[in-house]
Amino acid sequence: MTPTVVLPVIIGGLYAAGVYLLLDRSLTRVLLGFLLLGNATNLLLLSSGGPAGLAPILGYAEPEEMSDPLPQALILTAIVITFGIAAFLLALIYRSWRLVRQEVVGVDEEDRRIARRSATDADEIDPDDLAPEDRPAMHADTLSDEEVERALARDYADIPSDDVDLPPTRRSDR
Repeated sequence: MTPTVVLPVIIGGLYAAGVYLLLDRSLTRVLLGFLLLGNATNLLLLSSGGPAGLAPILGYAEPEEMSDPLPQALILTAIVITFGIAAFLLALIYRSWRLVRQEVVGVDEEDRRIARRSATDADEIDPDDLAPEDRPAMHADTLSDEEVERALARDYADIPSDDVDLPPTRRSDR
């Protein structure tokens, strides 16, 4: 049997498309990217098994005529892991949709603040020297739990939430 270039090209294409989809902010695209990566990994493991052979049952065939059962076991394991993580991602997508009615991950303001001071060495930062909005959570002058609850109740008073324990995440002025 002569080696073909089609299978490695398909595997590379699946990996490229999967990584591209993983880098998006849409959770649905992240799920699809992860599924593509899982399928590419399954094809890679299948191609590493070599040519097809007879069933590896003792006394049924000679050892050189048998197929290697290890890639098949690894593929089965990869399928189960992919299924479990896909179910978890689907639960995240569903929860995101129920809370904010969108499945796109928003820009985090804390990430923006950290990116602005990325040139600063972490050892040089003293929380007391930072502006109050840049100080880490639980610093001495952060809001107390009661103040946070009052602010949430004021900002989200007329918006119903589908979760009793969590405040709504969307302002009415948007």
